[in-house]
Amino acid sequence: MDALSLLLTRRSIPKLAAPAPSGEALENIFKAGLRAPDHGGLMPWRFIVSEGEGLQRLADILISAAKADELEDFVIEKASKAPFRAPMVITVVSKVTEGHKVPVIEQHLSAGCAVQAMQMAAVAQGFSGFWRTGSWAYHPVVREALGVQGEDMIVGFLYLGSVDCREAKLHERDLTKFVEYL
Repeated sequence: MDALSLLLTRRSIPKLAAPAPSGEALENIFKAGLRAPDHGGLMPWRFIVSEGEGLQRLADILISAAKADELEDFVIEKASKAPFRAPMVITVVSKVTEGHKVPVIEQHLSAGCAVQAMQMAAVAQGFSGFWRTGSWAYHPVVREALGVQGEDMIVGFLYLGSVDCREAKLHERDLTKFVEYL
């Protein structure tokens, strides 16, 4: 797949199956993330991989967060199943260097670019993925369990695996609604 086709046909697949990327394919995904724009060379990224038993550990963290908020049983049940929508979830954390001339927002954006690059690297190698955040990414119980401190932020949960459903038709977007010229 050429780079332009990859970018123009990007989509999120909501349900993924095994296999997940491994070996050289997974290494390429991380290498792509490490090539994200990085003003100041701060390398503000941290990748936490959950697969196999790690998916249950991630589910347990989400369950703990839901219980801490005394949420309804159906929300706790949903939290327990969330990590299992794919055989691998990579939690991407922006690891901030505080007090640096590079603003914190740029460091968070760099980590966001890493997620995008990683998803595209997965697709380029025949896998698929989707990027989620949601309230769990900001929850103090989840942050603490994953060692996210201070200005650091979970910028996304990147779900990876193989397509396990029929892909929906891509809808063209009207550029005139988004593009302006000065």
